[in-house]
Amino acid sequence: MTESESRPITAIHDDCWFLTGPTASGKTRTALLLAERIDAEIISLDSMAIYRGMNIGTAKPTLAERQRVKHHMIDILDPNESFSVAEYLTRAHSIVEEIHQRGHRALFVGGTPMYLKVLLRGIFGGPEADWEFRKQVEAQVALHGKEAIHRQLAQVDPLSAHKFHPNDIRRVTRALEVYHLTGQPISHQQQEFENQTSVNKQFVFQLCWPRETLHQRIEERVTEMFEEGLVNEVQTLLESYNELGRTALQAVGYREVVEHLQGGRNLEETMEQVIFHTRRFARRQETWFRGFPECKQVEMTDSKSPESIVDEVLVLADQQTTST
Repeated sequence: MTESESRPITAIHDDCWFLTGPTASGKTRTALLLAERIDAEIISLDSMAIYRGMNIGTAKPTLAERQRVKHHMIDILDPNESFSVAEYLTRAHSIVEEIHQRGHRALFVGGTPMYLKVLLRGIFGGPEADWEFRKQVEAQVALHGKEAIHRQLAQVDPLSAHKFHPNDIRRVTRALEVYHLTGQPISHQQQEFENQTSVNKQFVFQLCWPRETLHQRIEERVTEMFEEGLVNEVQTLLESYNELGRTALQAVGYREVVEHLQGGRNLEETMEQVIFHTRRFARRQETWFRGFPECKQVEMTDSKSPESIVDEVLVLADQQTTST
């Protein structure tokens, strides 16, 4: 393990704005107006918008929208490449500095909770992924189940085992991996770093819809994605790159369509699966957002115009500035 692989990366401490919310909450439209009002450039807070060619399924801002307001962290990688959270935070630091040098504000926009967390809290990077070790863990899960792997973690890192549910196999695997590579529990290393990190006083806003309305918006979004040619988009990506990378394949909508193209489900069942998984993902996003005390909720309704929503955000920001 090299020093660069294990060093912590600090949070974004500069004056930045954040607009987040679950999928289909209307972030893009609101962000464009907000960016124009505060003279900001937009930095994507979407872990899948970084991939070229993944346009429809990620609801990526259009070229016209990107010309209207300068965007960053979009279309920077091919979909067969991997990209870590630590890499995202490192690039974000550089981009924010460049934006501020131009005399503009930085506005992060998107709904990837882990990206938001590291921007606000920083990250203890830890060693790079050991894919061979992860394959071994996957094999053990297939043979013995998730509970057995979770018990292994409890033996070497009880704090992480208490924190991670057995079903959260990705984080359980990562915790085992860090112990395997460093000989130290990841919980101890993270605590040492996080104890030095205070909550930043940033402008963080979350667009919040009533659950039933959000579900309807998600269904409409998914239907529109398929009508716009999501299946053809995925087919083109597979023809161009053979397969999607580990990170890109996590994107809801893409993995289901890949399974459809491989003969797993018919089109109607695939659409139903995408709607179901997107709604479930939205619930996880909302759970994550509740863990950020600096996140101010902006209640959304169909009767509110984007302009009035931006006005509300600016009022909340003014109140925050006055109270600090």
